[in-house]
Amino acid sequence: MTRHDPALTPLEELRANVSVPFNEACAMPKSVYTSPEFAAAEQRHIFARDWLCAGRAEALPNPGDYLTMEIAGEPVIILRDREGRLRGLSNVCRHRMSTLLEGRGTVKSIVCPYHAWTYNLDGTLRGAPAMTLNETFCKDQVALPPVRVENWLGWIMVTLNPDAPDPAIRLQDVERLVGYLDMANYRETFRETFRWATNWKVLAENFMESYHLPVCHSGTIGGSVDLMKMTCPEGFPAFNYHFIMKNDTIPLSLAHPSNTVLQGDERRITWLLSIYPALLITLTPGYFWYLCLTPDGPGHVNVLYGGGMSADWCADPHAGEHLASVKALLDDVNQEDKGCVERVYRGLCAGLSAPGALSHLERPNFEFAQYIAGRVGQ
Repeated sequence: MTRHDPALTPLEELRANVSVPFNEACAMPKSVYTSPEFAAAEQRHIFARDWLCAGRAEALPNPGDYLTMEIAGEPVIILRDREGRLRGLSNVCRHRMSTLLEGRGTVKSIVCPYHAWTYNLDGTLRGAPAMTLNETFCKDQVALPPVRVENWLGWIMVTLNPDAPDPAIRLQDVERLVGYLDMANYRETFRETFRWATNWKVLAENFMESYHLPVCHSGTIGGSVDLMKMTCPEGFPAFNYHFIMKNDTIPLSLAHPSNTVLQGDERRITWLLSIYPALLITLTPGYFWYLCLTPDGPGHVNVLYGGGMSADWCADPHAGEHLASVKALLDDVNQEDKGCVERVYRGLCAGLSAPGALSHLERPNFEFAQYIAGRVGQ
């Protein structure tokens, strides 16, 4: 076990933590989870600079459909414009700086709830009441600042960073790895949110390793896991991954019987993709589910939780029954995970606790720590 060195900053502790070979590695130091200063640095260097996910593109099917999110303290609108393109805009009025929209919905235009300044779906100002006597005001020169948005394989990817490489470039190795499953054609069937009392990295790490499955999930999926048959390959700079070979216990996790494209093991592999910093995807030939994480201080995380089915399973006449069964299972698994990750955060805050050595099944966690150290240290 490693002990906290009060002479080191959290970043210095983390750099020391990831400077050793993986077979000598320990879990990340407690300070990177509990320090408000480190949490603020993550917002500046990671969440304000990297690509984040706002869920699936089919959540916004029609012009005027929108959702809102906050990125490193910046309120953002994601919407379909009148031409059907995804567009990102600042969610702050250019007049007296009220936020504009909340939650999700559909609008024909964006109307400020404070003074009714009205914006078109491309962010340009349509109207501003009682402004004709201000000689400096020019409506044509006012617009909501744009925010970069891309549709990557059906995922809405958003960034405040104008210089971030496109997701298709940054995540091309994801496509090489799982492109045969054609994520873009999976269809979302549920989308929910919740808030847990843990650090966002604790939940991310919990997803990244299946070492915890037999114990944490003993009431649900733990019995189907053989740790000795699990491997955790080396990941990539933008993501890590591992995979599990599924049996036929859950039909929806396998390729649909009518599918003649997938062959051999392709029909039964479940992929667990951790796309840095905060998009976590479980992808099977039949269904998918995901988590998008947003830190809420050191001790809480806001979670977008969604999922759905592949195109051929969506067309199955009994798909609803299969999906209801899997959704109920996933909800139970989530509750088990909630207990685990909230207990970990309580332990991180304890005076006598200290990070221990990592298992070979926790390679993704070590690579995640390397990513955090590299980004926050920039």
